[in-house]
Amino acid sequence: MIIEEVVRRGKVDFTGIPSAYYLLGLLSAFENRFQAFADSALKEISWKQFFAVICINMCKEAPTLKELSDILGSSHQNVKQILLKLESKGFIRFEEDAADRRKQRVVLTKACREFCAKNDETGKFIMGKMFAGIPEEDILTTIRTITHIETNLRGQEE
Repeated sequence: MIIEEVVRRGKVDFTGIPSAYYLLGLLSAFENRFQAFADSALKEISWKQFFAVICINMCKEAPTLKELSDILGSSHQNVKQILLKLESKGFIRFEEDAADRRKQRVVLTKACREFCAKNDETGKFIMGKMFAGIPEEDILTTIRTITHIETNLRGQEE
């Protein structure tokens, strides 16, 4: 069920809630709904695993576990669990860093690249449907807003 249906059914009253609070709740609920949708669409791996693959692929060099944890915005332990599942499916492998043997780099395998190529059109179709009718400027405004919120959040951690 989408948030508009929840509101329309009158089971929840959002009247008087500051827009910032509503946005945060909306983002949290959307993330849960999107994860469930993506998990069912991907079938072989979860959305969190696929998101890790996307981030690994975007790195200029194979990332370390710490680097990937920073990119994903998740704990070392959570990312390690995701990677172990990907490793068991043959999607990634760990390689010793050439310059520092204490570090392990995360490398995508041929099987992973084949999976990505096989699902590329489906991904484009889903993204097209999700963002249909939304002007590029609105998407860029949302990106700037969320980035600014994250910057503010980081300032609160110190």
